Amino acid sequence: MAEKKTKVVILNQYYVPDVASTGHLLHELAVELAKLGFEVEVLTGRPSYGPKDTWQDCPLKETVDGVKIHRLKVARFDKNFLPGRAFNYLTFVIPMVLSVLLKSKKDTVYLYTTNPPFLGAIGWLVSLFRRHHYVTLLHDAHPQLGVWVGTFKKGSMIERVWMALNRRKYKRTNEAIVLCSAAKKLVAETYPITSEHIHVIPNWADGEDLFPIPKTDSQIAQENGFVDDFILLYSGNMGLYYDFDTVLEAAKLLEDEPFKLVLVGGGGKKTQIENYIKENNMTNVVMLPYQPFERLNESLNSCDASLVTIAEGIEGISFPSKLYTSLAVGKAIVALSEDWSELRQIIEHNNCGIWSALGDSEGLASQLRGMIRDKETTKLMSSNARVVFEKGYTRQVCAAKYAEVLKLADPQYTKQETDQRRDELQKWLAGGAAVVDMVEPSDTETES
Repeated sequence: MAEKKTKVVILNQYYVPDVASTGHLLHELAVELAKLGFEVEVLTGRPSYGPKDTWQDCPLKETVDGVKIHRLKVARFDKNFLPGRAFNYLTFVIPMVLSVLLKSKKDTVYLYTTNPPFLGAIGWLVSLFRRHHYVTLLHDAHPQLGVWVGTFKKGSMIERVWMALNRRKYKRTNEAIVLCSAAKKLVAETYPITSEHIHVIPNWADGEDLFPIPKTDSQIAQENGFVDDFILLYSGNMGLYYDFDTVLEAAKLLEDEPFKLVLVGGGGKKTQIENYIKENNMTNVVMLPYQPFERLNESLNSCDASLVTIAEGIEGISFPSKLYTSLAVGKAIVALSEDWSELRQIIEHNNCGIWSALGDSEGLASQLRGMIRDKETTKLMSSNARVVFEKGYTRQVCAAKYAEVLKLADPQYTKQETDQRRDELQKWLAGGAAVVDMVEPSDTETES
């Protein structure tokens, strides 16, 4: 008997052409799943994430790249106005609950994200009334993230209610997907779901839009005088989840070296960073605004190494997506994290960069001096970074892993078939990021 196609519905508040990053990730996932033979639908809201000038008009129902898209007419108040954001959530969640509750199909797998953070609770609610097969995708862990940033306190009413909803969600979910091993540990130790039902699948970057080019060929490097110095680049959100103190202090120690720290983007810590630069009269730190998408590849290639950082206590609650784009453009990674971090393991095990402990600015400065002086080793690390990306962090590789997890929740398979699939998948995922064989620098020398 021929195997039927797995039917999947992806639920998320945002989807292309909205500017939210999760919407773009899930679009790429949906298209890849369709290419793998899945019947894919997306249940989402109309564009509302970014500024009003990004809210493109699009049909409430359409099929794009083999994916059926259903958009709900959500309210679109300014998300920085908390009552408005809450009302936006309500106008999305209430129609979403009704839609899934009334139209849920027992032969379909539902993939719930954490955007909005409590979206997966719909899966639990629907499962009380109907046969409902669902998978939970955890991008950022809530309410832990709210406690970490100080939005509300641990043990508060908000935290207790949220945790209660999460426990119910995970108790009934068929499978769960997380971004890193620390997140798997958090979920397994906190909620009623066993570790064999939790699968670590990282996010990814587009290896066709982002690819290595020599720094000397980057117009952004040429325009800003980055060609001759060693450039350490951070590009993206300068938010609360990331540590910049260590690298700024290291940059102070490298003022007499041919070194520049370049910070591209914006975020909650931008003003704090600007004040630090001004107070210390730093001339080797450059801040640039976000670059347009059509110049992103040039921007990310305007350096010799790429900074990836995650603050103390946040890994597992969140994970830096900056890693994937940095690997895609084949730049040596400079990682700042806690010593047990999976970020550290990926970098050191694959010889694609250096790792330094949070707060160890002198140690970081010393390692950066080594990278500046030993250009051949830095080139080798950069070459390895792209190899690691192609083996473990392309959308095709990650979508194939998603496909296997979704099949575990597909009711068309018997328990015996599912158990066999689970064993095979666990062996595949246990390998984690591909480890690059050590090679001599001359074998992989590239222009930089």
